[in-house]
Amino acid sequence: MNEALLRSLTPSVLTVLVRRGADFAAAEDAVQDALVEALRVWPAEPPRDAKGWLITVAWRKYLDATRADAARRRREERVEEEPAPGPAPAVDDTLQLYFLCAHPSLTPSSAVALTLRAVGGLTTRQIAQAYLVPEATMAQRISRAKRTVSGVRFDQPGDVATVLRVLYLVFNEGYSGDVDLAAEAIRLTRQLAARIDHPEVAGLLALMLLHHARRAARTAPDGSLVPLAEQDRSRWDTELIAEGVAILQAALARDRLGEFQAQAAIAALHADAPTAEETDWVQIVEWYDELTRLTDSPVVRLNRAVAVGEADGPRAGLAELATLDASLPRHAAVAAYLHERDGDLATAARLYAEAAHKAPNLAERDHLTRQAARLNSRRR
Repeated sequence: MNEALLRSLTPSVLTVLVRRGADFAAAEDAVQDALVEALRVWPAEPPRDAKGWLITVAWRKYLDATRADAARRRREERVEEEPAPGPAPAVDDTLQLYFLCAHPSLTPSSAVALTLRAVGGLTTRQIAQAYLVPEATMAQRISRAKRTVSGVRFDQPGDVATVLRVLYLVFNEGYSGDVDLAAEAIRLTRQLAARIDHPEVAGLLALMLLHHARRAARTAPDGSLVPLAEQDRSRWDTELIAEGVAILQAALARDRLGEFQAQAAIAALHADAPTAEETDWVQIVEWYDELTRLTDSPVVRLNRAVAVGEADGPRAGLAELATLDASLPRHAAVAAYLHERDGDLATAARLYAEAAHKAPNLAERDHLTRQAARLNSRRR
């Protein structure tokens, strides 16, 4: 059973049901039911046309659910509208579905969450981690979004800014290794850049390429995380870096700075440094200043504190960190790093252990645990 094939077909099948007039929430439930049926049936009886099979089964399940709901009896007339037998057209509807999920009737945060769940295939837990909220809160948000768009005609697709936020979150989830969606996010962003002449679309594409270029060096053979400063830079993809830098320079030349361009500029400065010691931290701080002006994000300020610590010394970084809420995710990890650089190994070890306890994934927890153990062994 090729689960990757099922995941890749889901957006197109969902789009077909929505185009046929299905409520979004009911359509998503029907597609999920069809996927479960495929997992049960396909190992013994694989279909000749996987997409056509899924569309037919999902549409039937949608109609079955509709007939069970007295308020939707009028949809029984659509029973004869099942797709005709034979191969379905090979059309990639994924990017269009991203825009449909970013509907004007939803808030941007709800649109992002709904798209990640319905199109990206992420779990509610993964989306909650991306948004830094409890899983129960995110489950309620997604349920409200489904109710909001149920019965709404999708003739007013959402805006580019919301779609960009969704694509970046999908990329980050894939990049973390939990679900391999990074390459798919890059593919869709390339499509969007080809369709829309917008500097922030270009900025996002550049940012993705620059991050993706370092992917091979981010983990050791045993799967453990390798910090940026310790990565083998010969393993970075220089072609992706060159492409990302060229795209970024063209976007910046248009003098319409946005947050993705600013983030890409920071990534480009890291990529441009032959060694970690040669990183231009002063210029990185300046770009974080621009990014803070654009977003006023606490997470951006947290990353800026690290950059200040590198440019002006760890105590300057700790002073910046003191102005931020200690409950911020990864606050303890940043504090641990800066205290270690300042020579306070006892405090750093304690904070690494605290950060490990709060880590959002196993790889990060193991890395922070090893950092704490390393410092504790040095103090003995």
